[in-house]
Amino acid sequence: MSQGTLSRDPLPRRSLLNWFLGTGVGAFMVSTLYPVTRFLIPPRVEESSAQSVALDVKAAELRSNTGRVFKFGKQPAILVRTPAGELHAFTAVCTHLQCTVQYREDLQHIWCACHNGHFDPVTGKNIGGPPPRPLEEYTVSARGDRIAVSRSAPA
Repeated sequence: MSQGTLSRDPLPRRSLLNWFLGTGVGAFMVSTLYPVTRFLIPPRVEESSAQSVALDVKAAELRSNTGRVFKFGKQPAILVRTPAGELHAFTAVCTHLQCTVQYREDLQHIWCACHNGHFDPVTGKNIGGPPPRPLEEYTVSARGDRIAVSRSAPA
């Protein structure tokens, strides 16, 4: 064989290994940076477009000093009948870390189980724990035996 036919060598092994190593490092960087970026810059969440909801529960069925979680658009809400018999509704999403709140009959207020947040059942104001803001209040209208909950008008 002559040396002229051996001049076209295939891709050297070292450059092939360097290509695989570079591709692997690049894939690792992308798979690491993408979740970190999604965590630091979360996607925008659309706010619920529901303005009013008619509840399945009848006013007579809701005992005094109880609460009931219901769906208000895409998010949970809570309807509370205080020990005095008044009806109040709030978003059921805690203002601390967005856990769902519930009404505690023994404490007579709204409670978040995630980090022991406490809210007043009449005003929605945070009265204990880490929540930084009060719950968003909704307007409750009870006509006869039907209960309707709507967004409060901006003040």
